[in-house]
Amino acid sequence: MLSVAVVGSGPSGVYTAQALLQQSLVPDVRVHVLDRLPTPYGLVRYGVAPDHEKIKSLQNSLRAVLEDERVTFVGNVGVGGPDGVAPARLAELYHAVVYCVGASADRALAVPGEGLPGSYSATRFVSWYSAHPDIGADPFARDALAARSAVVIGVGNVAVDVARILARGAAELRRTDVPRAALHALEESRVREVHIVGRRGPSQARFTTKELGALPGARVVVDPTELALDPAYAAPDGLPGALPLPAVVRRNLEVLRGWSVGGGAGGEPGDMPGGAPGSADAVRSVRLRFFLRPVELLERGGRVAGVRFARTAPDGAGGVRDTGRYEDVEAQLVLRAVGYRGVELPGLPFDPVRGTVPHAAGRVLRGGVPSPGEYVAGWIKRGPTGVIGSNRSCAKETVASLLADAAVLTRRTAADDPLAELREWGLRPVEWAGWLSIERAEAELGRSLGRGPVKIPDWAGLLAAARDENG
Repeated sequence: MLSVAVVGSGPSGVYTAQALLQQSLVPDVRVHVLDRLPTPYGLVRYGVAPDHEKIKSLQNSLRAVLEDERVTFVGNVGVGGPDGVAPARLAELYHAVVYCVGASADRALAVPGEGLPGSYSATRFVSWYSAHPDIGADPFARDALAARSAVVIGVGNVAVDVARILARGAAELRRTDVPRAALHALEESRVREVHIVGRRGPSQARFTTKELGALPGARVVVDPTELALDPAYAAPDGLPGALPLPAVVRRNLEVLRGWSVGGGAGGEPGDMPGGAPGSADAVRSVRLRFFLRPVELLERGGRVAGVRFARTAPDGAGGVRDTGRYEDVEAQLVLRAVGYRGVELPGLPFDPVRGTVPHAAGRVLRGGVPSPGEYVAGWIKRGPTGVIGSNRSCAKETVASLLADAAVLTRRTAADDPLAELREWGLRPVEWAGWLSIERAEAELGRSLGRGPVKIPDWAGLLAAARDENG
């Protein structure tokens, strides 16, 4: 039998387990999928916006893998760090360990004022409305949502997600699994204007416009003069001598052109009166801005009061240059969504420049040499690139390397019962039955509130529900 531990139960971890189950070179495989949290699915549970029902439904296919009799979910078991199992010790329990720990840190803007109250990472905001238990009592619910104007820096799908949550009415979010505290705060939110700002042009934005096109009670506003700065905007079929624009970029430009001419999605041209905070007639605006580079967060009264941007322009080589002009945008809430970065896992080698674990086709390299039985997949392997589906091919490459090493790996000693060993080390694993108990508790919480399932947002509540396996 080949005994494998997969560290991380998000898409990359589950796709790794799936690839191990589907291969035929080693017919007898046992896979333990470990996670620091007592809940599975990683960013599908804690990183996908609650109104993204299609993407969240991916949990169903991940679930099918985790329910396979050859797979054991082992939650509430951290790896690395002072409270986790050291990688060297984990290697004693399994023939191989595949690390699929993602890229959990956000990239900083590195501009003055970034640390002011009211300035946050989009990652933290997403974790808050997704009920990640590490967030706990968070100032979003207390003061950040008292802002009138918010600036989201970045033009990827994460930026669009957080802007959409700020602009979407709380009544629409009530049918999702948003936790009670976040839903209440969003109901009381005073935010009426959300700016999504990128330093380059619309043809280089990574979002998809469909996420903004159906926001009841909100309108999308685009400045046609900023669109016109983008050479691709004037040539939607592609620039002479260049490759044709990707289909998603052409669609984005077409939609943006319509919004700039027609006054935006969700409303009519011109100013629209807003109602009282939290009222049904309160209208929000989402303003898409381009060719603006943040250079400073402005302060008033000890808090963020706005963002100073440098106006940029295309440099003719695919990048941008500063024009020497500046623009200040008022904001009492600033969310940066400029990318993720891998975090070093104590006990594993780490490349601080790339934010990844050094590897060769998924084999972890120590001193440039493959380390027997240690592998990586997902963002910690290749960096935070691609979409969720990209993790499938990434996992298959790593599993192919692992299987090529299987004859050597199975000569190593592995524990007969790794979970028993973990318990002897003082850990309290949450297995699949515990997760099902959490699901039942969240469904019951939702019923008590007249809603569908509502997420439990804290460690104590999750662990208490997991221990109540008899329902």
